[in-house]
Amino acid sequence: MNEFDAELPPNGIAIVGLAGRFPGADTIRDFWRNLAAGVESIRFASAEELSAAGVDPALIAHPDHVAASGVLHQPEFFDAAFFGFSAREAEIIDPQQRVFLECAWEALEDAACDASVYPGAIGVFAGAGMNTYALTNLLQNPEILTSAGPYQIMLGNEKDFLCSRVAYKLNLRGPAIGVQTACSTSLVAVQMAVESLLRHECDMALAGGVSIAIPQPLGYLHVPGMIHSRDGHCRAFDAAASGTVPASGAGVVVLKRLQDAIGDGDPMYAVIRGAAVDNDGSAKAGYSAPSVEGQAAVIRKSMQMAHFDPATVAYIEAHGTGTEVGDPIEIAALAQAFGPAVEPRSCILGSVKSNIGHLDTAAGIAALIKAALSVQHRVIPPTLHFSNPNPLIDLDKTPFKINPCLASYDEPEPFRAGVSSFGIGGTNAHVSIEEAPARTSDVSAPWQLIVLSAKTASAVETEAANLLRYLQENPAANLADIAFTLQKGRQAFQYRRVWVAREAAHLRELLR
Repeated sequence: MNEFDAELPPNGIAIVGLAGRFPGADTIRDFWRNLAAGVESIRFASAEELSAAGVDPALIAHPDHVAASGVLHQPEFFDAAFFGFSAREAEIIDPQQRVFLECAWEALEDAACDASVYPGAIGVFAGAGMNTYALTNLLQNPEILTSAGPYQIMLGNEKDFLCSRVAYKLNLRGPAIGVQTACSTSLVAVQMAVESLLRHECDMALAGGVSIAIPQPLGYLHVPGMIHSRDGHCRAFDAAASGTVPASGAGVVVLKRLQDAIGDGDPMYAVIRGAAVDNDGSAKAGYSAPSVEGQAAVIRKSMQMAHFDPATVAYIEAHGTGTEVGDPIEIAALAQAFGPAVEPRSCILGSVKSNIGHLDTAAGIAALIKAALSVQHRVIPPTLHFSNPNPLIDLDKTPFKINPCLASYDEPEPFRAGVSSFGIGGTNAHVSIEEAPARTSDVSAPWQLIVLSAKTASAVETEAANLLRYLQENPAANLADIAFTLQKGRQAFQYRRVWVAREAAHLRELLR
């Protein structure tokens, strides 16, 4: 028996909820739709836009200036009243904290969890990017500094308070721990959440990250040999690759012990079977350089925890920054971790950075969400801008191939995948996931009570419109599941609407 042959342990962690804000996608549904369609969500600004935004004309005219970035739609907007903030309180809080709080709420709703009545402990593990809002806005405004005071500004802007603010506002009583490991932050947060669940420190956990620069950049200066692309495209593993593109985004997953999720009848996106973290140490070219040994070790450790034979892993969502040096090192590490026994070109390699750019602290959670959706749908989205491999990569001698188009997983075995995220400084993370077990459907009553509620009359109408959109996009949706989720998995508010429906098509007509 080798290290991968043992039966799967019963300690899997189910992904039961998702939420995110990504370039070109305000929702998880939009994000998946873009990925499956091979959409690049990098935005290229015109000279007029750059000028109107106050970009230095000399920078605009510089031959190495690239007017590309992955931007979020209206990250400054925030429903302060919903979370019990005054307008002035919200004004002094870093938009990263605001957006992450909204995503945490949305993820719990997606998991059908009403945190106000949930009997167990819910933990929060996450990290944020550099706070540019305080530097470019608050600290330049004497009136705000005087009226708010330094203590309140600190509470609203230090990274230390990202997770505890979520715990406070949503009344979550598990561990609330900030994580900071640069680009690998949000995937390390997932690993920490997994460990906390396995140790029974909490019964459910939110994990993720956020990175939003304010104001959002409309471009950058390309420096040869550095991380940013010369043409505004991330061409992961390609011969023409020259780097990645900076982007903003946020993502959250809701995690639960697998046996608890099965017992509670929770729908699942995927199951985490292994999650590992390590550091490169000093055995590499420099502090910011990647290491084959460090990456290979963390990948192998994760697969060992999962009891995954590498030959059964069909897809790797790579770190894939599209750098000339980093990509070959990552392929070499993966090949070392998989070993020589795996059939050449049997595992698909992808990188979400080719679609949305590099989300810094939120990069790992974006990759995990993509992989979880891929496993759920049994479909692997294309990796964009790949024509010929980097000359330092010989794919034919590795287990890996890169798909330029949508690929289906049609095997009878459960779909297995891995997700890598590597931080500058050497903290590496890898998560091994698997297709969730099939759910059994209970016989339900022929008529169902559909309940919506919100804090304002206009918000409940928006909820109705969102429900109609969902039913239109999912005509085979189970009406009993919808009714149960809306009654038991949503917090009850003052404004309500109620329908009695027999089937999903009937409810669509009522909502219209």
